[in-house]
Amino acid sequence: GCRNGEEIIFMNMKKREAIWFYIMVSPWVIGFLLFTLGPMIYSLYLSLTNWDLFTAPQFVGLKNYIDLFTKDKIFWKSVKNTFYYAFISVFLGMGASLWIANLLNKPFKGMRIYRTLLYIPATVPVVASSLLFIKLLAPDAGLVNQFLGLFGIDGPPWLLSTTWVKPALILMSLWGVGGGVTLLLAGMKGIPAEFYEAAAIDGANSRQQFFKITLPMLSPVIFFNLVMGLIGSLQTFTEVYIVTGGGPNNASKMIVPYLFDNAFRWYKMGYASAIAWVLFAIALVFTAVVFRSSNLWVYYESEVKKS
Repeated sequence: GCRNGEEIIFMNMKKREAIWFYIMVSPWVIGFLLFTLGPMIYSLYLSLTNWDLFTAPQFVGLKNYIDLFTKDKIFWKSVKNTFYYAFISVFLGMGASLWIANLLNKPFKGMRIYRTLLYIPATVPVVASSLLFIKLLAPDAGLVNQFLGLFGIDGPPWLLSTTWVKPALILMSLWGVGGGVTLLLAGMKGIPAEFYEAAAIDGANSRQQFFKITLPMLSPVIFFNLVMGLIGSLQTFTEVYIVTGGGPNNASKMIVPYLFDNAFRWYKMGYASAIAWVLFAIALVFTAVVFRSSNLWVYYESEVKKS
């Protein structure tokens, strides 16, 4: 009888824990259902309709998707521009952040000040930094072209040129590498010093230590930065909307600004919803490819220890 009583008490405790668990997670679950999953499902329905925000949606089936893929040249140009921007800015930013993090990992005097200064740009709001770069990249009065002029270089009209506008936006993206640098620097600090000491005893120089120890140990952080960077760059909006508006001649038009134009300038909410779901599919495919490839290059120390 005593044993049965203990079992009953234990079961009651488990039930109470389960009840409190659901109570604690319910705000997040309710918020997710109301503000994320619900709108996503509704936007999927809207992508099959014509809706101008004022009259009732009219169901048109797959017409929005068919028009998007077969008739809309601006959409395909925005996809091309987005891919160009995403791949170059992400990999260039990752390379720059890795190089900077490696420099900041050195035991120099005043290194804390340098780390702070390099991270500050990442805290500046995107709107403010976008307005700043409009001034910096101005054709004549911009500081960038004035600096190039000191070396006899005639700087291009960055934001007014169909050739240079995307490189200008990529240059802007490097302004915020401080966030990635912080994660990489934290990862470097977590690498045991014994690894480097053993490598030095074996005769490995600093370059060999970086590629044989630092990079493999940082691969989970690099993987995270790659996934988040790809997803974020595919959704680039504020910089384009404020700095170029998609111009000149749609040379910097990207998917999300084009989605915004369709939804809130031309009141084609159904068509904009179709663009959103195509963008979701693109981001999902790229993320799946990165996850699939991670087995080939991401090193997890815990997995090695288990094996």
